[in-house]
Amino acid sequence: MADGGYRGNPEVIIPYRKPRDGSPLPAWKEDLNAQHRTIRAQVEPALARLKCWKILRDYRRAAHTLTDTASGIANLRNIALTW
Repeated sequence: MADGGYRGNPEVIIPYRKPRDGSPLPAWKEDLNAQHRTIRAQVEPALARLKCWKILRDYRRAAHTLTDTASGIANLRNIALTW
């Protein structure tokens, strides 16, 4: 899930945009946008905390290794919280 900056990328889910003519969105699209906002509001603070780790902030490695790196950082974060 992403914000509107990823338009044209078929791999992400973005909110619906208003039509160019200025007409309002149908109710079902408004409902989906509300659900999208709710989920993103829960995830964004967690991603911001992970980005405090320099290895993720400056990540320049192969994309397929990101999952392992993020998992390792999350584990280190959990260990740090228990001390």
